[in-house]
Amino acid sequence: MVVRSKQMVLVLLLALGAGLSGLASLRATASHTAAPALGQPFVAPPSLPAAGFQFAVIGDYGSNSAGEGQVAALVAGWNPAFVVTTGDNNYPKGAAKTIDRNIGRYYSAFIGNYQGQYGSGSATNRFWPSLGNHDWSSIKCSNGSCSGPYLNYFTLPGNERYYDVDMGLMHLFVVNSIDSEPHGRAASSVQANWLRSGLAASQACFDVVVFHHPPYSTGSHGSDVKMRWPFAAWGAEVVMNGHEHSYERLDAAGMPYFVNGLGGKSKYKFGNINALPAGVTSQGAL
Repeated sequence: MVVRSKQMVLVLLLALGAGLSGLASLRATASHTAAPALGQPFVAPPSLPAAGFQFAVIGDYGSNSAGEGQVAALVAGWNPAFVVTTGDNNYPKGAAKTIDRNIGRYYSAFIGNYQGQYGSGSATNRFWPSLGNHDWSSIKCSNGSCSGPYLNYFTLPGNERYYDVDMGLMHLFVVNSIDSEPHGRAASSVQANWLRSGLAASQACFDVVVFHHPPYSTGSHGSDVKMRWPFAAWGAEVVMNGHEHSYERLDAAGMPYFVNGLGGKSKYKFGNINALPAGVTSQGAL
């Protein structure tokens, strides 16, 4: 796949009967930096091999279910350099009492500064989550500052609600698509301006944007129009989302979008087959 003269091989693998995870292969030398989280100890990203690396993408998974266990086993079998999530990490309401059994039980080996009961965690941070609506249920915000189990559990850069990780070849931008995000989610919001500036400054070959609610989807929830930011014009190469418990890849005027919400919770039917705007096509769905 070549997008604006930048090259990457993107392969999505299916865990039949369990859920969906994504596997991306990057072939080039990679270096990386990440800003420390506010008020949190700094946990570096992993050292990535010069010959290339693979990373897994999971979404709508955190339910301590048999399906989550099957997907987690598949991911572990790939031995990815790191894991990215498209949200809904902790069902049903993002509570502290369920977070470790829903996440750490299956993915502690990837989590930096891990404080749970399922092993020692990772010496480097190899788990990059995004917020979903179920995670947000237990988060409280006041005067632009937020607290809650998700923010306490992970050690992430920036304000932890949205952040970026520069890995040299790849630059990951994690956005918060929740309506009540204090810095907004409109294309003109503080958060969107942060993303636009970050993408403009990025020197990476491949800029990946991840968040929960899909701008384009033929799934049961349908598209989230508010999240139709001009990602391609700002410099992104791909957008990855969850929320729909399905898999779909879409093309929006040459820009690839992936919906990946089959991480183990459940599977939804497609209810908005003919609802995509002009210029956007679904190129495969499950």
